[in-house]
Amino acid sequence: MKALRLAALGGPAQLRLDEVDLPRAASDEVVVKVRAAALNHRDVFITKGLYPGIELPRTLGSDGVGELEGRRVVIDPMIGWGDDPRYWNENGTILGMPRDGTFAEYVAVPRANVFDCPPHLSDDEAAAIPLAGLTAFRAVVTRGRVAAGETVLLTGIGGGVQTLALLFAKQAGARVIVTSSSDAKLERARALGADAGVNYRTDAQWYKTVRSLAGGHLDVAIDSAGGETLARALDLMRTGGRVIVYGGTQGEAQIRPFSIFWKHLDVLGTSMGSPGDFAAMLKRFRNGLRPVVDRVFALKDGVAAFERLDQAEQFGKVILRVSA
Repeated sequence: MKALRLAALGGPAQLRLDEVDLPRAASDEVVVKVRAAALNHRDVFITKGLYPGIELPRTLGSDGVGELEGRRVVIDPMIGWGDDPRYWNENGTILGMPRDGTFAEYVAVPRANVFDCPPHLSDDEAAAIPLAGLTAFRAVVTRGRVAAGETVLLTGIGGGVQTLALLFAKQAGARVIVTSSSDAKLERARALGADAGVNYRTDAQWYKTVRSLAGGHLDVAIDSAGGETLARALDLMRTGGRVIVYGGTQGEAQIRPFSIFWKHLDVLGTSMGSPGDFAAMLKRFRNGLRPVVDRVFALKDGVAAFERLDQAEQFGKVILRVSA
């Protein structure tokens, strides 16, 4: 079969479309014929060596939709979450590293990780859901407990997780404020339902603008940036607010403990999600909800797809079309 493989570190240019053996399923596994797969920043980080436990050569890819036993299925990328729904155990892994992932014509996964695909979604849309949808759902619903009437801040709108977080928060009845360095992305977010947007590149005091837009009553912030962005988000929260953190692309944050203890904030970390989270997340798409697909590439053009994601040009998910 054909597979997009990483044999050496050094960025997306090191990816190669290779011919490899078909995967073999263990006793508790099945082999899914992949129709479409989606990229995540995790995949780009792996090509650059910015991820723990890298084993090469490897077929990357966590997200996939395909065929199994005559039905269309979507794959939960979280392998071996464990028995406690609050957090994954130390043996949990994510599809695509260290085990081979979905950027191939076939992939072997545990049978428990295969779910029926929402019927109204195209293959490209369904492929956009798994990792981003699971992360966003857990941040907004499981950990964030976003409720109707609350005001939510989503920092750095444009990626797959935050665009889905926007959809889930609006579905819950929240008012949503988003930030971005791109006016075009802010406009796209408004078209998806965002109530207000702030450009942190052109507005040096964006946090003051957010505070004004929130009327001084920001209930929840969902952040994957870390750094100064996280520090500002903590300062913006109302008493009793919740700050959900699922990434740290800006690096270490210098925070004021005063902002946390004086306002009785809940600062909650999250990563991926449990099988129950995945099943509940898929149910959110039963009423016609659709993820945002940015651009679709053929598997042979995988390097170009990685480069688009690496340059942060996308709004929504970048997709690889694997087979018809």
